[in-house]
Amino acid sequence: MSADHQTLALLLFSVFVAVTLGITTWVSRHRQGSAEEFYAGGRLFSPMENGFAIAGDYMSAASFLGVTGLIALFGYDGLLYVVGFLVAWLVVLFLVAELVRNCGRFTLADVVAARMRERPVRIAAGTSSVTVSVLYLVAQMVGAGSLVALLLGRTGEAAQAWTVIGVGALMVIYVSLGGMRATTWIQIVKAVLLLGGTVVLTALVMVRFHGDLDRLLLTAAERSGHGDAFLAPGLRYGGGWTARLDFISLGLALVLGTAGLPHILSRFYTVPTARAARRSVIWSIGLIGGFYLMTIVLGFGAAAVVGPDAVRGSNAAGNTAVPLLALDLGGGPDSTAGTVLFAVVAAVAFATILAVVAGITLASSASVAHDLYASLRRPGGRQRSEVTVARVAAVGIGVVAIALGLLARDLNVAFLVGLAFAVAASANLPVLLYSLFWRAFTTRGAVWAVYGGLLPALVLVVLSPVVSGSPDSLFPGADFQFFPLQNPGIVSIPLGFLAGWLGTVISPELPDAAKHAETEVRSLTGAGAV
Repeated sequence: MSADHQTLALLLFSVFVAVTLGITTWVSRHRQGSAEEFYAGGRLFSPMENGFAIAGDYMSAASFLGVTGLIALFGYDGLLYVVGFLVAWLVVLFLVAELVRNCGRFTLADVVAARMRERPVRIAAGTSSVTVSVLYLVAQMVGAGSLVALLLGRTGEAAQAWTVIGVGALMVIYVSLGGMRATTWIQIVKAVLLLGGTVVLTALVMVRFHGDLDRLLLTAAERSGHGDAFLAPGLRYGGGWTARLDFISLGLALVLGTAGLPHILSRFYTVPTARAARRSVIWSIGLIGGFYLMTIVLGFGAAAVVGPDAVRGSNAAGNTAVPLLALDLGGGPDSTAGTVLFAVVAAVAFATILAVVAGITLASSASVAHDLYASLRRPGGRQRSEVTVARVAAVGIGVVAIALGLLARDLNVAFLVGLAFAVAASANLPVLLYSLFWRAFTTRGAVWAVYGGLLPALVLVVLSPVVSGSPDSLFPGADFQFFPLQNPGIVSIPLGFLAGWLGTVISPELPDAAKHAETEVRSLTGAGAV
């Protein structure tokens, strides 16, 4: 790209950053001192507003950049992410949304602690929530680095490093100054921009192929170099029993992990009632469903128009497929239309990353302050307000996410999100479902369910090909790989449920029937909900 093209792309991105910083500054003038204001935006958002914000939170860099890249490179097998993300929302709608809104205040730990001893449960759930959030943040950082390398025409480590640092700094500003209210409006603006950009690109792809979807698919298969195999299962997950198990493991993680994501669960607390929470999810399902259907067209469009070889040449993991597609659809790198379209898509992708990063950082800093700090502080010591601790925690989490993002910069962002989903499904989902639906569940069972899923998931990732033992791993020069699968979900998710059951049945503690009855009535009717 020429210097003029790069300048236009950076200008559009700068406009979005200026608008979002303006929103944050405007919101920061309102009182953000109370926990309800900072964590839940005063619970003042309508179902439609919250539905757009949930969609903005969920449609991350993994969706816009990573999923389309995987479809462009692997065809049919890349569709697994689309199916997993879509089906996951049915789990959220029917099992989680309304019940979580009724039982909690700000975090996942609130739901579990409603009928358990608070301190051990909050420490366990808070630790798990922060871990999942950091893993999810890493994926967004990697997406930011890939995008700026293409935007600036520089693939050096320094350019990517400064981009990741810049994104980290912005997310700390959004969260520490604006809290949930600013984050929600940033999500809404980003969702509108992302959906608008995706609609335009999808329409242009279909115009290029005269509305003939068959022709699009056949052209993609032809340019892929794999022929009909590009449109059939097995290109990525068909190499043997290990690849097939990886396929199942990833599917389980994607379908079950959404209901355990802290930044998604926290969005249910920003509306005034449980009915509003359920309507928010219905709004978000429509928006997210339409978006993911369009990513299928964009993925195959990138394979047909740009070609997998060109996509790999720009970024080995496929993270730049959509910007390259936009450039080509507009007429190429030397055309004004191509430049404008590329710049718009790049700006939207950056907006996506910034907005999702802000939501995740807020959720994780809330877990640190509301769960970990509140449980670990000494009664006689100097006390700081939860909001102050959350703002400090946002800085610390940002530093950790930046460091890990620099380390994992060569991995596909959708793949990285798959790991975060696996940890969420292993550690957060078992304790959440047991707390809501199992009468005999105890405090020991809750703690064991969290750690029984969290620790195996993390250990298996460290011992997997993701970290060592292959040319594409984080440490290609080392080899301490003992677990053959790239996604641990097929092992760690059952272990989380098993640990929760085992901890409960061997616990000397008798379940509190009165508290369970109170929680059950509250979860189903909303009586007594905050």
